[in-house]
Amino acid sequence: MSADDQDDQDLSQIDRTIPVTIADQLRREILNGDLPPGTTIKERDNADRLGISRTPLREAVRILAKEGLVTLRPLRSPIVAAPTMDEVRDEIAVMRMLELMSGELACRNATDAEISHIRDMAQQVEQLYFSADKVDVFGLDMAMHSAIVAASHNAALARTHSEYLRRLWRIRFMSARRRDDANRTLGDHAGIIDALSRRDEADIRRHLDNHMNGMLGNIEAHFRAATLPD
Repeated sequence: MSADDQDDQDLSQIDRTIPVTIADQLRREILNGDLPPGTTIKERDNADRLGISRTPLREAVRILAKEGLVTLRPLRSPIVAAPTMDEVRDEIAVMRMLELMSGELACRNATDAEISHIRDMAQQVEQLYFSADKVDVFGLDMAMHSAIVAASHNAALARTHSEYLRRLWRIRFMSARRRDDANRTLGDHAGIIDALSRRDEADIRRHLDNHMNGMLGNIEAHFRAATLPD
């Protein structure tokens, strides 16, 4: 029996919700900076710290690796992913095109009920932006973007967007943490929702493009700050 087969057999004997719960905890630690980029995730130490066996921890790490938050290494402990700015720019360029296309298609294909639901989500983000947990608000923000993509009614586009959203999860969170940029972010959301409500394809492209430009600017500022000498 291979090591992977043994892992699958071990996992089948435990509660499959445990790896998801552990992945959520580790994700929060990564997003909040408690586990910075490049940090080694040692199985024994983290399993002991979290009070679990190594098998669910290993599965939780696999979940985070699929999201681009963790880098797996052969015969070595995984580490918290540390992408370069060039890699981030390349992936954001793809995400930009996906979001612009999604916005256009949503203007054409979304039902009135879907648009109403997206509007409610945007209002909830605005109401909770300064008071709720940053990770929770960010999750709701990303869910709103995903709802716009879903409203495009293009399954292939939704699958591709979901993949890149996972890969850019931590990077986009860097931008979302800039609470001093809140007025621009919330203003972008208002413009996006207004354009979607009017089914104005050109206007939603403009607002989504501005939103992505602001996000990229925040991320570039984060990278510059991280490389400045103390």
